[in-house]
Amino acid sequence: MERIPRTHVVYAMSRDNSPVAKIASGSDVCFETCDCFEDQIASEHAAFTELDWNRINPATGPVYVQDAQPGDVLRVEIKRITPRSHQAVMVTAPGLGVIGDELQQPQISTVPLEEGFALLPGGVRWPLKPMIGVIGVAPAGEAVPCGTPDAHGGNMDCKIITEGCTLWLPVNVEGALFALGDLHAAMGDGEVSVCGLEIPGEVVVNLTVVKNRPLPTPMMSTKEALYTLASAKTLDEAAQLATRNMAHFVANNSTVTLADAINLMSITGDLQICQVVDPLKTCRFALPRSVAAQLNIQLD
Repeated sequence: MERIPRTHVVYAMSRDNSPVAKIASGSDVCFETCDCFEDQIASEHAAFTELDWNRINPATGPVYVQDAQPGDVLRVEIKRITPRSHQAVMVTAPGLGVIGDELQQPQISTVPLEEGFALLPGGVRWPLKPMIGVIGVAPAGEAVPCGTPDAHGGNMDCKIITEGCTLWLPVNVEGALFALGDLHAAMGDGEVSVCGLEIPGEVVVNLTVVKNRPLPTPMMSTKEALYTLASAKTLDEAAQLATRNMAHFVANNSTVTLADAINLMSITGDLQICQVVDPLKTCRFALPRSVAAQLNIQLD
């Protein structure tokens, strides 16, 4: 299995990034990752003013997937996420997150991770559920900073992107140029403080090129549901796009009309927030597997 060390990072998803490895479609790849601060924070005594904000959200890669051509879809099966630290780091500061305007000074926190739980302020124990914040491919046009999500993936900060999830991404350039990073030991929907439990780690994925399968990418699938993902300048726009993409996916892959698809989604589906703190906001629409099965819709 190819291993991509965390010394190979990019700060933007770009067609101009040189691949650090070439793999055959269907291969497993292990990505070593830094945390979102590129491991600049060792303790809560680190100086906030000394953080290099040009090194935020590094993604390990990119990897060139053979036979991937524009118009294809890259199927990314997330097989394993392994944190490589006994503590996570968090930052809050004036102007960051949803209510950073109420803060008077920055705060760096370290959070112990013990026996599958995070030890949070006030004695709160919260179960770990490692997930991937930044995951994507090169866009067709200009480079996109790793901290920004869009149609190519990127910093979607979706807590569903964890072990057992399969992500479907567009291939915009030859080889796809896939990269990932920004692991969280756990994170809630919204990521309201501007970060989750930021950790370094390792991720094993399987990368497979899918031909002749038009999809409203990015999409996800889990044991419980199928999801469309969308990022936009406002939550309203992201919510509308995620919903629109799912409605057309349902109508195009079943016998129901678009109007019936919308009604079905209004009763059985869930429109959910991923994050509200990045340059573009991200929403997802969840369609239960049980509904997809009754409509004879298959994604995997």
